[in-house]
Amino acid sequence: MEMADSTHAILAGTRRPGPAPGAGRAPGPRGALPLAAVAAAFTLAQLLLVRPGMGLGWDETVYVSQVSPHAPAAFFSAPRARGVPLLVAPVAAWSSSTALLRGYLALLSGLSLYLALRVWRTLLPAPVLALAGALFASLWVTLFYGPQAMPNYWVAIGALVCAGCFLRARTGGGDRAALYGLLGGAALMAWMRPMDAVWAVLPLLALAVLRGHWRPLAALLGGLVAGCAEWVIEAYAGYGGLLRRLSDASAIQGRLGPHFAVLDQLRSLGGRTLCRPCAGAVPNPLITAWWFVLPALAVLGLVLARRSGAAAPARVAAACAATAAAPYLFLIGYAAPRFLLPAYALLALPAAHALVHLVRPPGGAWRPLAACLVALGLATHLSVQYVVLSRTVERTTAAHRDWDRTAAALHRLGVRPPCLLTGDNALPIAFYTGCNSAATGGHNANSTRAAIEETARRSPVAALVAPHGAPPDYARAWPVHRFGDLLLYVAPPARKGVGG
Repeated sequence: MEMADSTHAILAGTRRPGPAPGAGRAPGPRGALPLAAVAAAFTLAQLLLVRPGMGLGWDETVYVSQVSPHAPAAFFSAPRARGVPLLVAPVAAWSSSTALLRGYLALLSGLSLYLALRVWRTLLPAPVLALAGALFASLWVTLFYGPQAMPNYWVAIGALVCAGCFLRARTGGGDRAALYGLLGGAALMAWMRPMDAVWAVLPLLALAVLRGHWRPLAALLGGLVAGCAEWVIEAYAGYGGLLRRLSDASAIQGRLGPHFAVLDQLRSLGGRTLCRPCAGAVPNPLITAWWFVLPALAVLGLVLARRSGAAAPARVAAACAATAAAPYLFLIGYAAPRFLLPAYALLALPAAHALVHLVRPPGGAWRPLAACLVALGLATHLSVQYVVLSRTVERTTAAHRDWDRTAAALHRLGVRPPCLLTGDNALPIAFYTGCNSAATGGHNANSTRAAIEETARRSPVAALVAPHGAPPDYARAWPVHRFGDLLLYVAPPARKGVGG
């Protein structure tokens, strides 16, 4: 409801922009109030709708374990970057409270959205920016991942900052803050996901070279180098070199190459956090409609922006959205809705421009019918997003509680730190149990049979096996216990001194 109220205020506050909206002026405090309202509503919605009791997901346990004293650091596969561990360290390094971590990330994500939108205040009218922020923040995928220890939301924020700062810095008017913002936004993206950062700024790099914007180019490249430096150094220190790490990352993602993943992304919109393999029916058209409406509105916004003197901001945002989305639509063989968060954030700008101008064109009067239709469409959008978010949170919470219950069962069987888990879902369950995890094959291979057998002689070890699966050879003689959907093969030393 708060998001709907703020959207009404945004539309009601539309004013006629000049030839270049806000260009060259320092916006007053009133222009910041709608942006602050959207950011505050976004933060509050996360705190209310994404339950702290949801627990940490698979990828979250990997990232958080790198800095948490609660469990040993999980295997860090080639595609991952250290940005998220750095982001969560202020809380995760001393507290194991998921509620505290969720609250910290919700506040941080709301603040970052406000700052990213502020970057654009000299480029687009405040009502357009506030509505763009509301469109992006109201997506179930944005609300779901805003308070999570995951990188994609932060790539979206970095992309927004980079595109806006580039437009401001290229004028050559001595906007030093824009240059610093460009450097910081590029570094943020590269810290989180180096390859995503490069894709998101490709149009900016091309424009800088073609138009001779050398200072913005230097800031952009400096940010990418600063953000990627740790990832590159780590590639040589622990992954066999940069080319080897890139090759391993590609293999883990199914070998990057020509793939038509548009339908996969469409299938994931119903709340599937990972669609791999991506089979099944496309969700209800009411759920997927916004996925077609958003780009259509963005195209309309490009046309209208040209007439109102805001063509450059709309074009740059749309171009960066296209390149950010391209690898996840055409180069990867599976889907996750979070992959397209940067594209959604950027497309929201021209889409909001279209909606605002449909309701009240520059220099024109209000259009009551258009305003009613837009309000109805936004209300429907909010309702659908809430339903999908609620179901996704409920389903995810149930899955994570199963991991927590499995960890409790392992504790009862004597598998306590220092310990080791291997097998099905071993990596996240190991975090919940406080154990190390090991795998002899697959994407997270980090050990050998001999090493696991040696560990089993001196500390608790358990192999987790799906009901219809077969245990590894070294665990066949271990006592087996059924718990939920798993068979727990516990090495005998782990049961010494355990009663009952």
